[in-house]
Amino acid sequence: MVGAGLAGLQSVAALRRHGYPGPVTLLGAEGLPPYDRPPLSKELLTRTEPLWLAEDLAVDVGSLVDDLRLADPAVRLEPGREEVTVETASGSRVTAGAVVLAYGSEPVLPPGWEAASVLHTAADAAALRTVLAPGLRLVIVGAGWIGAEVAGVAAGAGAEVTVVEAASTPLERQLGSFVGSRLAAWYDAAGVTLVTGVPVSTVQRGPGGDVLVSLADGRELAADVVLAAVGARPASDWLRGTLPLDARGGLRVNRAGRLMGMASPRESAGRLHIDALRRVWAVGDAATREHPVFGPVPGGHWSAALQDPDLTVRALLGIDVRAAEPQHVRSRLGLEPVPLHAPYVFSKQLGHDLALFGVPSPFDEVALRDGAPGARGTTPWAALYLESALDRHRRTTPEGHRIATVRAVLLVDSPREVAAVRKLMNRDAPLEIDLDKALDPTVRLKDAAL
Repeated sequence: MVGAGLAGLQSVAALRRHGYPGPVTLLGAEGLPPYDRPPLSKELLTRTEPLWLAEDLAVDVGSLVDDLRLADPAVRLEPGREEVTVETASGSRVTAGAVVLAYGSEPVLPPGWEAASVLHTAADAAALRTVLAPGLRLVIVGAGWIGAEVAGVAAGAGAEVTVVEAASTPLERQLGSFVGSRLAAWYDAAGVTLVTGVPVSTVQRGPGGDVLVSLADGRELAADVVLAAVGARPASDWLRGTLPLDARGGLRVNRAGRLMGMASPRESAGRLHIDALRRVWAVGDAATREHPVFGPVPGGHWSAALQDPDLTVRALLGIDVRAAEPQHVRSRLGLEPVPLHAPYVFSKQLGHDLALFGVPSPFDEVALRDGAPGARGTTPWAALYLESALDRHRRTTPEGHRIATVRAVLLVDSPREVAAVRKLMNRDAPLEIDLDKALDPTVRLKDAAL
Protein backbone atom coordinates (compact mmCIF):
# COMPACT_ATOMS: atom_id res chain seq x y z
CA MET A 1 0.00 0.00 0.00
CA VAL A 2 1.67 3.21 -1.20
CA GLY A 3 0.13 6.12 0.69
CA ALA A 4 -0.94 6.65 4.29
CA GLY A 5 -3.90 8.96 3.76
CA LEU A 6 -7.64 8.32 3.77
CA ALA A 7 -7.59 6.19 0.59
CA GLY A 8 -4.69 4.08 1.82
CA LEU A 9 -6.25 3.53 5.23
CA GLN A 10 -9.61 2.59 3.73
CA SER A 11 -7.91 0.14 1.39
CA VAL A 12 -6.06 -1.59 4.22
CA ALA A 13 -9.23 -1.73 6.30
CA ALA A 14 -11.12 -3.26 3.37
CA LEU A 15 -8.45 -5.91 2.87
CA ARG A 16 -8.86 -7.12 6.43
CA ARG A 17 -12.64 -6.70 6.44
CA HIS A 18 -12.92 -8.96 3.40
CA GLY A 19 -10.75 -11.63 4.98
CA TYR A 20 -7.31 -11.12 3.45
CA PRO A 21 -4.93 -12.93 5.86
CA GLY A 22 -1.60 -12.20 4.17
CA PRO A 23 1.10 -9.65 4.93
CA VAL A 24 0.47 -5.97 4.18
CA THR A 25 3.11 -3.23 3.98
CA LEU A 26 2.05 0.40 4.12
CA LEU A 27 4.41 3.18 2.97
CA GLY A 28 3.80 6.78 4.04
CA ALA A 29 5.69 10.01 3.41
CA GLU A 30 4.90 12.45 6.23
CA GLY A 31 5.86 10.37 9.25
CA LEU A 32 2.34 10.75 10.66
CA PRO A 33 -0.55 8.32 11.07
CA PRO A 34 -3.45 8.81 8.62
CA TYR A 35 -5.39 12.05 9.11
CA ASP A 36 -8.12 13.95 7.26
CA ARG A 37 -6.95 16.83 5.06
CA PRO A 38 -10.09 18.99 4.56
CA PRO A 39 -9.96 20.45 8.10
CA LEU A 40 -6.47 21.83 7.44
CA SER A 41 -8.01 24.81 5.65
CA LYS A 42 -11.63 24.77 6.82
CA GLU A 43 -10.68 24.55 10.50
CA LEU A 44 -7.20 26.05 10.35
CA LEU A 45 -7.50 27.96 13.63
CA THR A 46 -10.14 25.97 15.48
CA ARG A 47 -8.45 22.56 15.13
CA THR A 48 -4.84 22.76 16.25
CA GLU A 49 -4.15 19.03 15.89
CA PRO A 50 -4.83 16.88 12.82
CA LEU A 51 -8.12 15.02 12.67
CA TRP A 52 -6.69 11.55 13.20
CA LEU A 53 -8.59 8.95 11.20
CA ALA A 54 -8.01 6.35 13.91
CA GLU A 55 -10.40 8.40 16.04
CA ASP A 56 -12.71 9.68 13.32
CA LEU A 57 -13.24 6.33 11.57
CA ALA A 58 -12.31 4.04 14.48
CA VAL A 59 -9.69 2.33 12.29
CA ASP A 60 -6.18 1.84 13.71
CA VAL A 61 -3.78 1.32 10.82
CA GLY A 62 -1.11 -0.10 13.13
CA SER A 63 -3.30 -3.07 13.98
CA LEU A 64 -4.05 -3.83 10.32
CA VAL A 65 -0.63 -3.92 8.67
CA ASP A 66 2.42 -6.09 9.23
CA ASP A 67 5.01 -3.55 8.13
CA LEU A 68 4.19 0.12 8.81
CA ARG A 69 6.63 2.67 7.40
CA LEU A 70 5.12 6.13 7.78
CA ALA A 71 8.29 8.02 6.83
CA ASP A 72 9.68 5.85 4.01
CA PRO A 73 7.91 6.84 0.77
CA ALA A 74 8.05 4.89 -2.46
CA VAL A 75 10.52 6.22 -5.04
CA ARG A 76 10.48 3.50 -7.71
CA LEU A 77 8.08 0.85 -8.98
CA GLU A 78 8.90 -2.32 -10.90
CA PRO A 79 5.68 -3.95 -12.10
CA GLY A 80 6.12 -7.47 -13.41
CA ARG A 81 4.00 -10.36 -14.62
CA GLU A 82 4.70 -12.49 -11.53
CA GLU A 83 5.16 -9.82 -8.83
CA VAL A 84 5.60 -6.11 -8.24
CA THR A 85 8.50 -4.48 -6.40
CA VAL A 86 8.54 -1.09 -4.70
CA GLU A 87 11.79 0.65 -3.78
CA THR A 88 11.61 3.15 -0.93
CA ALA A 89 13.51 6.30 -0.05
CA SER A 90 15.60 4.35 2.49
CA GLY A 91 16.77 2.00 -0.27
CA SER A 92 14.79 -1.04 0.83
CA ARG A 93 12.82 -3.13 -1.65
CA VAL A 94 9.37 -4.54 -0.96
CA THR A 95 8.09 -7.33 -3.21
CA ALA A 96 4.41 -8.24 -3.27
CA GLY A 97 1.69 -9.88 -5.31
CA ALA A 98 -0.07 -6.55 -5.89
CA VAL A 99 0.33 -2.86 -5.19
CA VAL A 100 -2.37 -0.31 -4.41
CA LEU A 101 -1.25 3.23 -5.27
CA ALA A 102 -2.88 5.74 -2.93
CA TYR A 103 -0.09 8.30 -2.77
CA GLY A 104 -2.36 11.34 -3.04
CA SER A 105 -1.52 14.72 -4.50
CA GLU A 106 0.91 17.58 -4.09
CA PRO A 107 0.36 21.34 -4.34
CA VAL A 108 1.34 23.17 -7.50
CA LEU A 109 4.14 25.71 -6.98
CA PRO A 110 5.19 27.38 -10.26
CA PRO A 111 8.84 28.27 -10.95
CA GLY A 112 9.77 31.68 -9.59
CA TRP A 113 7.46 31.38 -6.59
CA GLU A 114 10.17 30.26 -4.17
CA ALA A 115 9.03 32.60 -1.38
CA ALA A 116 5.44 31.30 -1.36
CA SER A 117 4.07 28.86 1.18
CA VAL A 118 1.57 26.08 0.49
CA LEU A 119 -1.14 24.41 2.56
CA HIS A 120 -1.26 20.66 2.00
CA THR A 121 0.07 18.87 5.07
CA ALA A 122 -0.39 19.08 8.82
CA ALA A 123 3.05 20.70 9.02
CA ASP A 124 2.00 23.36 6.49
CA ALA A 125 -1.11 24.11 8.55
CA ALA A 126 0.90 24.37 11.76
CA ALA A 127 3.34 26.80 10.16
CA LEU A 128 0.55 29.03 8.83
CA ARG A 129 -1.34 28.88 12.12
CA THR A 130 1.76 30.10 13.96
CA VAL A 131 2.04 33.34 12.00
CA LEU A 132 -1.64 34.22 11.53
CA ALA A 133 -2.38 37.24 13.71
CA PRO A 134 -4.23 40.55 13.52
CA GLY A 135 -2.54 42.90 11.08
CA LEU A 136 -0.64 40.19 9.21
CA ARG A 137 -0.41 41.03 5.51
CA LEU A 138 -1.43 37.83 3.74
CA VAL A 139 -1.60 37.47 -0.03
CA ILE A 140 -3.27 34.33 -1.33
CA VAL A 141 -2.65 33.44 -4.95
CA GLY A 142 -5.69 31.55 -6.20
CA ALA A 143 -9.41 31.97 -5.47
CA GLY A 144 -10.18 28.25 -5.61
CA TRP A 145 -11.45 26.02 -2.81
CA ILE A 146 -8.39 26.28 -0.55
CA GLY A 147 -7.72 29.95 -1.26
CA ALA A 148 -11.28 30.99 -0.43
CA GLU A 149 -11.40 28.88 2.73
CA VAL A 150 -8.15 30.27 4.10
CA ALA A 151 -9.08 33.83 3.11
CA GLY A 152 -12.22 33.68 5.23
CA VAL A 153 -10.45 32.13 8.22
CA ALA A 154 -7.54 34.59 8.07
CA ALA A 155 -9.74 37.67 7.65
CA GLY A 156 -11.82 36.51 10.60
CA ALA A 157 -8.61 36.43 12.65
CA GLY A 158 -7.86 40.05 11.78
CA ALA A 159 -5.33 39.55 9.01
CA GLU A 160 -5.18 41.91 6.04
CA VAL A 161 -5.99 39.51 3.23
CA THR A 162 -5.64 40.00 -0.52
CA VAL A 163 -6.58 37.22 -2.94
CA VAL A 164 -5.14 37.34 -6.46
CA GLU A 165 -6.87 35.23 -9.13
CA ALA A 166 -5.73 34.89 -12.73
CA ALA A 167 -9.25 34.11 -13.96
CA SER A 168 -12.03 36.67 -14.15
CA THR A 169 -13.97 35.24 -11.21
CA PRO A 170 -13.40 33.05 -8.14
CA LEU A 171 -13.66 29.30 -8.73
CA GLU A 172 -13.98 29.87 -12.46
CA ARG A 173 -12.09 26.71 -13.38
CA GLN A 174 -14.23 24.60 -11.05
CA LEU A 175 -17.66 26.24 -11.40
CA GLY A 176 -17.52 28.47 -14.49
CA SER A 177 -17.51 32.25 -14.77
CA PHE A 178 -21.28 32.69 -14.49
CA VAL A 179 -21.47 31.01 -11.07
CA GLY A 180 -18.08 32.37 -10.04
CA SER A 181 -19.32 35.92 -10.55
CA ARG A 182 -21.95 35.33 -7.87
CA LEU A 183 -19.23 34.51 -5.36
CA ALA A 184 -17.11 37.63 -5.84
CA ALA A 185 -19.23 39.77 -3.49
CA TRP A 186 -18.49 37.37 -0.63
CA TYR A 187 -14.89 38.60 -0.50
CA ASP A 188 -15.77 42.23 0.08
CA ALA A 189 -18.36 41.26 2.68
CA ALA A 190 -15.69 39.28 4.55
CA GLY A 191 -13.20 42.14 4.42
CA VAL A 192 -10.99 40.49 1.80
CA THR A 193 -9.53 42.35 -1.17
CA LEU A 194 -10.08 40.39 -4.39
CA VAL A 195 -7.95 41.02 -7.47
CA THR A 196 -9.08 39.11 -10.55
CA GLY A 197 -8.04 38.79 -14.18
CA VAL A 198 -4.31 39.08 -13.64
CA PRO A 199 -1.76 36.26 -13.31
CA VAL A 200 1.14 36.29 -10.85
CA SER A 201 4.60 36.28 -12.40
CA THR A 202 6.88 35.72 -9.40
CA VAL A 203 6.82 35.50 -5.62
CA GLN A 204 10.22 36.52 -4.26
CA ARG A 205 11.70 37.69 -0.98
CA GLY A 206 12.47 41.42 -1.11
CA PRO A 207 15.59 43.12 0.32
CA GLY A 208 13.63 44.47 3.30
CA GLY A 209 12.21 41.10 4.32
CA ASP A 210 8.82 41.53 2.65
CA VAL A 211 7.55 38.91 0.25
CA LEU A 212 6.93 40.59 -3.09
CA VAL A 213 4.21 39.36 -5.44
CA SER A 214 4.81 40.57 -8.99
CA LEU A 215 1.69 40.66 -11.17
CA ALA A 216 1.69 40.28 -14.93
CA ASP A 217 0.34 43.82 -15.38
CA GLY A 218 3.37 45.34 -13.62
CA ARG A 219 1.88 45.83 -10.18
CA GLU A 220 3.67 44.56 -7.08
CA LEU A 221 2.11 43.56 -3.77
CA ALA A 222 4.10 43.41 -0.54
CA ALA A 223 3.15 40.83 2.08
CA ASP A 224 4.37 39.18 5.26
CA VAL A 225 3.18 35.79 4.03
CA VAL A 226 2.14 34.57 0.58
CA LEU A 227 0.12 31.38 0.19
CA ALA A 228 0.11 29.66 -3.19
CA ALA A 229 -3.28 27.99 -3.67
CA VAL A 230 -3.36 27.37 -7.41
CA GLY A 231 -4.26 23.70 -7.36
CA ALA A 232 -2.83 20.26 -6.79
CA ARG A 233 -1.83 17.35 -8.99
CA PRO A 234 -1.15 13.66 -8.38
CA ALA A 235 2.21 13.08 -6.66
CA SER A 236 3.23 10.76 -9.48
CA ASP A 237 6.57 12.12 -10.74
CA TRP A 238 8.33 9.05 -9.33
CA LEU A 239 6.29 6.88 -11.74
CA ARG A 240 7.14 8.70 -14.97
CA GLY A 241 8.65 6.32 -17.48
CA THR A 242 7.34 3.33 -15.52
CA LEU A 243 3.56 3.59 -15.62
CA PRO A 244 1.45 5.31 -18.28
CA LEU A 245 0.16 8.59 -16.83
CA ASP A 246 -2.61 10.74 -18.21
CA ALA A 247 -2.26 14.45 -18.98
CA ARG A 248 -2.73 15.51 -15.35
CA GLY A 249 -0.32 12.90 -14.04
CA GLY A 250 -3.05 10.53 -12.92
CA LEU A 251 -3.45 6.82 -13.50
CA ARG A 252 -6.39 5.80 -15.68
CA VAL A 253 -8.20 2.97 -13.93
CA ASN A 254 -11.46 1.17 -14.59
CA ARG A 255 -14.51 1.31 -12.31
CA ALA A 256 -12.88 -1.16 -9.96
CA GLY A 257 -9.58 0.74 -9.73
CA ARG A 258 -7.38 -1.53 -11.86
CA LEU A 259 -4.78 0.16 -14.06
CA MET A 260 -5.97 0.33 -17.67
CA GLY A 261 -2.61 1.04 -19.30
CA MET A 262 -3.82 4.29 -20.91
CA ALA A 263 -1.55 7.33 -21.14
CA SER A 264 -1.34 10.78 -22.66
CA PRO A 265 0.45 11.02 -26.03
CA ARG A 266 3.44 12.67 -24.33
CA GLU A 267 3.96 9.88 -21.79
CA SER A 268 7.06 7.81 -22.44
CA ALA A 269 5.97 4.65 -20.60
CA GLY A 270 4.91 1.83 -22.87
CA ARG A 271 2.02 -0.52 -22.34
CA LEU A 272 2.44 -3.15 -19.65
CA HIS A 273 1.66 -6.80 -20.17
CA ILE A 274 -1.87 -7.68 -19.10
CA ASP A 275 -0.49 -9.82 -16.26
CA ALA A 276 1.39 -6.80 -14.89
CA LEU A 277 -1.67 -4.56 -15.21
CA ARG A 278 -3.60 -6.98 -13.03
CA ARG A 279 -1.15 -6.33 -10.19
CA VAL A 280 -1.42 -2.51 -10.16
CA TRP A 281 -4.38 -0.70 -8.62
CA ALA A 282 -4.99 2.95 -7.74
CA VAL A 283 -7.43 4.82 -5.52
CA GLY A 284 -8.00 8.38 -4.35
CA ASP A 285 -6.15 11.37 -5.79
CA ALA A 286 -3.80 9.11 -7.76
CA ALA A 287 -6.59 7.66 -9.89
CA THR A 288 -8.59 8.92 -12.84
CA ARG A 289 -11.49 6.52 -12.44
CA GLU A 290 -14.14 5.52 -14.94
CA HIS A 291 -17.69 6.46 -13.93
CA PRO A 292 -20.77 5.27 -15.86
CA VAL A 293 -22.34 8.75 -15.87
CA PHE A 294 -19.43 11.20 -15.74
CA GLY A 295 -16.81 9.29 -17.70
CA PRO A 296 -13.17 9.53 -16.54
CA VAL A 297 -13.28 11.38 -13.20
CA PRO A 298 -9.98 12.85 -11.93
CA GLY A 299 -9.06 12.14 -8.33
CA GLY A 300 -9.22 14.77 -5.63
CA HIS A 301 -12.73 14.10 -4.35
CA TRP A 302 -12.96 13.21 -0.67
CA SER A 303 -15.82 10.82 -1.36
CA ALA A 304 -13.64 8.81 -3.76
CA ALA A 305 -10.94 8.29 -1.14
CA LEU A 306 -13.58 7.23 1.37
CA GLN A 307 -15.71 4.91 -0.76
CA ASP A 308 -13.76 3.60 -3.76
CA PRO A 309 -11.27 1.41 -1.85
CA ASP A 310 -13.88 -1.16 -0.81
CA LEU A 311 -14.83 -1.98 -4.42
CA THR A 312 -11.17 -1.98 -5.45
CA VAL A 313 -10.26 -4.46 -2.74
CA ARG A 314 -13.19 -6.74 -3.61
CA ALA A 315 -11.94 -6.83 -7.20
CA LEU A 316 -8.29 -7.25 -6.21
CA LEU A 317 -9.10 -10.24 -3.97
CA GLY A 318 -11.33 -11.85 -6.61
CA ILE A 319 -14.43 -11.54 -4.45
CA ASP A 320 -16.14 -9.63 -7.25
CA VAL A 321 -14.55 -10.53 -10.58
CA ARG A 322 -17.14 -8.44 -12.44
CA ALA A 323 -16.72 -5.29 -10.37
CA ALA A 324 -15.89 -3.15 -13.42
CA GLU A 325 -18.89 -4.27 -15.49
CA PRO A 326 -21.80 -1.88 -16.18
CA GLN A 327 -24.86 -2.31 -14.01
CA HIS A 328 -27.00 -3.74 -16.81
CA VAL A 329 -24.42 -6.46 -17.40
CA ARG A 330 -24.24 -7.27 -13.71
CA SER A 331 -28.01 -7.45 -13.60
CA ARG A 332 -28.13 -9.98 -16.43
CA LEU A 333 -25.54 -12.05 -14.59
CA GLY A 334 -27.62 -11.96 -11.40
CA LEU A 335 -25.05 -9.83 -9.54
CA GLU A 336 -25.86 -7.16 -6.98
CA PRO A 337 -25.55 -3.53 -8.16
CA VAL A 338 -22.27 -1.81 -7.35
CA PRO A 339 -22.83 1.22 -5.09
CA LEU A 340 -22.08 4.42 -7.00
CA HIS A 341 -21.28 7.90 -5.81
CA ALA A 342 -21.09 11.15 -7.70
CA PRO A 343 -17.91 13.23 -7.26
CA TYR A 344 -18.45 15.41 -4.19
CA VAL A 345 -16.80 18.58 -2.89
CA PHE A 346 -17.77 20.39 0.31
CA SER A 347 -16.44 23.82 1.22
CA LYS A 348 -16.91 26.36 4.01
CA GLN A 349 -15.75 29.71 2.75
CA LEU A 350 -16.28 33.38 3.57
CA GLY A 351 -19.34 32.66 5.69
CA HIS A 352 -21.01 30.29 3.24
CA ASP A 353 -21.38 26.52 2.79
CA LEU A 354 -21.01 24.93 -0.64
CA ALA A 355 -21.71 21.37 -1.71
CA LEU A 356 -20.97 20.27 -5.28
CA PHE A 357 -22.13 16.98 -6.75
CA GLY A 358 -21.08 15.85 -10.21
CA VAL A 359 -18.63 17.29 -12.72
CA PRO A 360 -19.45 20.74 -14.17
CA SER A 361 -18.32 21.43 -17.71
CA PRO A 362 -17.65 24.81 -19.33
CA PHE A 363 -20.10 23.73 -22.04
CA ASP A 364 -22.99 23.18 -19.64
CA GLU A 365 -25.99 25.46 -19.48
CA VAL A 366 -26.41 26.84 -15.96
CA ALA A 367 -29.84 27.34 -14.42
CA LEU A 368 -30.20 29.08 -11.05
CA ARG A 369 -32.63 28.12 -8.34
CA ASP A 370 -33.01 30.89 -5.74
CA GLY A 371 -34.46 30.29 -2.31
CA ALA A 372 -35.92 32.38 0.49
CA PRO A 373 -33.62 34.04 3.06
CA GLY A 374 -32.62 31.62 5.82
CA ALA A 375 -32.43 31.99 9.57
CA ARG A 376 -28.68 32.68 9.52
CA GLY A 377 -29.13 35.71 7.29
CA THR A 378 -27.98 33.87 4.17
CA THR A 379 -30.09 33.18 1.11
CA PRO A 380 -29.84 29.60 -0.14
CA TRP A 381 -29.50 29.01 -3.86
CA ALA A 382 -28.44 26.30 -6.26
CA ALA A 383 -26.83 26.11 -9.67
CA LEU A 384 -27.93 23.28 -11.94
CA TYR A 385 -25.43 22.39 -14.64
CA LEU A 386 -27.45 21.08 -17.58
CA GLU A 387 -26.07 18.96 -20.37
CA SER A 388 -25.97 20.83 -23.67
CA ALA A 389 -27.77 18.66 -26.21
CA LEU A 390 -27.96 20.77 -29.35
CA ASP A 391 -28.36 17.71 -31.56
CA ARG A 392 -31.47 16.46 -29.79
CA HIS A 393 -35.10 17.44 -30.04
CA ARG A 394 -36.47 19.39 -27.14
CA ARG A 395 -38.15 17.03 -24.69
CA THR A 396 -41.06 18.02 -22.50
CA THR A 397 -43.26 16.52 -19.82
CA PRO A 398 -47.01 16.00 -20.43
CA GLU A 399 -47.48 19.43 -18.80
CA GLY A 400 -45.19 20.99 -21.41
CA HIS A 401 -42.29 21.51 -18.99
CA ARG A 402 -38.75 21.17 -20.31
CA ILE A 403 -36.88 17.96 -19.46
CA ALA A 404 -33.20 18.56 -18.74
CA THR A 405 -30.25 16.28 -18.00
CA VAL A 406 -28.20 17.35 -14.99
CA ARG A 407 -24.42 17.04 -15.03
CA ALA A 408 -23.77 18.71 -11.67
CA VAL A 409 -25.53 20.48 -8.82
CA LEU A 410 -24.00 23.19 -6.65
CA LEU A 411 -25.85 23.85 -3.40
CA VAL A 412 -25.10 27.09 -1.57
CA ASP A 413 -26.19 27.52 2.05
CA SER A 414 -28.71 24.71 1.54
CA PRO A 415 -27.87 22.06 4.17
CA ARG A 416 -31.34 20.53 4.08
CA GLU A 417 -30.98 19.71 0.39
CA VAL A 418 -27.60 17.97 0.60
CA ALA A 419 -28.73 14.45 1.52
CA ALA A 420 -31.53 14.40 -1.07
CA VAL A 421 -29.33 15.72 -3.89
CA ARG A 422 -26.56 13.29 -2.99
CA LYS A 423 -29.05 10.43 -3.39
CA LEU A 424 -30.28 11.82 -6.72
CA MET A 425 -26.75 12.09 -8.12
CA ASN A 426 -25.51 8.72 -6.83
CA ARG A 427 -27.00 6.69 -9.66
CA ASP A 428 -25.84 4.76 -12.70
CA ALA A 429 -27.81 6.87 -15.19
CA PRO A 430 -27.87 10.64 -15.77
CA LEU A 431 -30.31 12.58 -13.61
CA GLU A 432 -33.24 13.96 -15.60
CA ILE A 433 -35.48 16.63 -14.14
CA ASP A 434 -38.58 18.65 -14.83
CA LEU A 435 -36.75 21.96 -15.12
CA ASP A 436 -39.77 24.13 -14.37
CA LYS A 437 -40.30 22.32 -11.09
CA ALA A 438 -36.59 22.30 -10.27
CA LEU A 439 -36.38 26.08 -10.53
CA ASP A 440 -39.41 26.59 -8.30
CA PRO A 441 -38.05 27.13 -4.76
CA THR A 442 -41.31 25.86 -3.27
CA VAL A 443 -40.70 22.43 -4.85
CA ARG A 444 -38.08 20.11 -3.36
CA LEU A 445 -35.39 19.20 -5.85
CA LYS A 446 -36.03 15.51 -5.35
CA ASP A 447 -39.64 16.05 -6.40
CA ALA A 448 -38.45 17.49 -9.73
CA ALA A 449 -36.56 14.31 -10.64
CA LEU A 450 -38.09 12.12 -13.36
